[in-house]
Amino acid sequence: MTTPVNSLPPGLYIVATPIGNLGDLSPRAAEVLAAADVIAVEDSRVTAGLLRHIGTKRPMTPYHDHNAAEVRPRLIERMASEVVALVSDAGTPLISDPGYKLVREARAAGRHVVTVPGACAAVAALTLAGLPTDRFLFLGFLPPKEQARAEAIREVAAVRATLVLYESGPRLGACLAALAQMLGEREAAVCREITKKFEEAVTGTLGELATRYAEAPPKGEIVVVVAPPAPPAPASADDADAALTEALTRLPASKAAGEVAKALGLDRRELYARALALKG
Repeated sequence: MTTPVNSLPPGLYIVATPIGNLGDLSPRAAEVLAAADVIAVEDSRVTAGLLRHIGTKRPMTPYHDHNAAEVRPRLIERMASEVVALVSDAGTPLISDPGYKLVREARAAGRHVVTVPGACAAVAALTLAGLPTDRFLFLGFLPPKEQARAEAIREVAAVRATLVLYESGPRLGACLAALAQMLGEREAAVCREITKKFEEAVTGTLGELATRYAEAPPKGEIVVVVAPPAPPAPASADDADAALTEALTRLPASKAAGEVAKALGLDRRELYARALALKG
């Protein structure tokens, strides 16, 4: 049985839990859960299984979208003298789960707030997808209705970053088809059952993946990772001359070169020399 840590100061502890493989629970997370005076949970049945795995029982209270406004003040009051742990059913709390208001209001009340990091499906999928990871945008779940989903995709279509989103099996085919229609044939990956026995990352273009899953929706937790848009083709000499010619009607050569350099991503000194030639 896990030995409780009695020296924890009171406050809010944001505890990441496994996304599939119970072996991914960190020793620190297990210690905090065993020491908690109360654990705020999405589903007590799920968390009870995790507590059995580490050999402990702790009081739990539901905390989710439907009761958060009512429960939050009581939890913040308890944080003054007790250890309150916040968990989600799987992964890191607050990532596509309720909780940020609890953190914000706990801080406003002067409570001690600690994070106990661990598994996160979005980050784990990025490591499996084989797509750029230097910049990424997490979208959570896209809207289920067609028009709202299309608008959400349109908003991020030009973002120069890898896109990461969650989706359910029954909606995956329609989601991929919408992404293909709005974003074109970008590379993508469908990652599912991460850390579990049947973990897989299926890669291809958005269109290929949409076809694959159109009639065969997969089971399990799913993360879709979409490559960023391809960089624009470099401006040609004719493009630069046309932009410089227009800019020179309004600006001196140095400022015209600076404006066009910024707009087209070209070298300012070369553009300045070309601007002088065009003026001459």
